[in-house]
Amino acid sequence: MSRLIEPVVLLALKQHPGMHGYEIIRRVYQYELVAGIPEPGAVYRVLRQLEQEGALRSQWITAEAGAARRSYVLTEEGEALLEDWVQVIRRWRDEMEQFIKAYDSTQEEKP
Repeated sequence: MSRLIEPVVLLALKQHPGMHGYEIIRRVYQYELVAGIPEPGAVYRVLRQLEQEGALRSQWITAEAGAARRSYVLTEEGEALLEDWVQVIRRWRDEMEQFIKAYDSTQEEKP
């Protein structure tokens, strides 16, 4: 299920460029594609992996007050990867709908 963190991270950054890690973790939790509260370490691993693959860029933002935060934005590669994920998730949705219809048809056949 941790693999499903990736599409949510990509979508969150498309919707809100420049978010930092804890904001992204909140978004991952809101979409509920991953059971339970995501481990912050898992989200940060995905962020590092996506950055290594060129799907996003990050930079440190320093504020006058408080600690510096790493801000993330999608690249063109990240946009393309998100589009690929959307196609995969749509296919999963269609397959799940077929499964449910097949199950429902067995219920209708019972006396």
